[in-house]
Amino acid sequence: MADVGQGEGGGGGRHQKKRAKKGNTHIDMTPMVDLAFLLLTFFILTTTMYKPSTLQLTFPVPQDEQKKKDLEKVNNALTVFLTKGDQIFYYRDAFKKGETQLSRTNFKDITKLLIDENKSTFEQVQELKRRYNADEIDRVAYDTLRNNVEKRPEALFVIIKPDKDAKYRNMIDMVDEMDISGIGKYSVQDTIKPDEQVLLEAEKTKF
Repeated sequence: MADVGQGEGGGGGRHQKKRAKKGNTHIDMTPMVDLAFLLLTFFILTTTMYKPSTLQLTFPVPQDEQKKKDLEKVNNALTVFLTKGDQIFYYRDAFKKGETQLSRTNFKDITKLLIDENKSTFEQVQELKRRYNADEIDRVAYDTLRNNVEKRPEALFVIIKPDKDAKYRNMIDMVDEMDISGIGKYSVQDTIKPDEQVLLEAEKTKF
């Protein structure tokens, strides 16, 4: 209810205005606090916590000494070293101290080199691509036949070894070259043998 305002001198005229009484606004926040805690509890209980994704790596079983010696007698292999300036050094077959010499190339010419070294397999892969594009074989047959061709014992095996001066992009580009050249047998190694390192460092001083 509004109170009637009193004029000065205590008189009250007929035309005296009535003034509304201003009350203090008060809001009870207790229900809001309860609601906030309920919502907080709900989101904590229903939210899925972040789980860091990891890549599981399966390492090969350590080989005995006899198998290591057999592995060193590898044939039809090409070892490539990735180094500074987008340069590539390579040698064929097994490393022989005092006999092995490094050859030099780059990413502009590496495709031709890999195709020449893997010519028979490359031609068979190209024929499979032609048959697949002509709808003579389906995708499953193409993938199976290509895998069999690329994994033959006589197919080229490439060992990729980037050194400390190589860029990460170099390794990615080299792995892409494996698919372009029809090479299904390759490995990426982060260690270079001491004898290989000495030979590589000697060649790097020439450019």
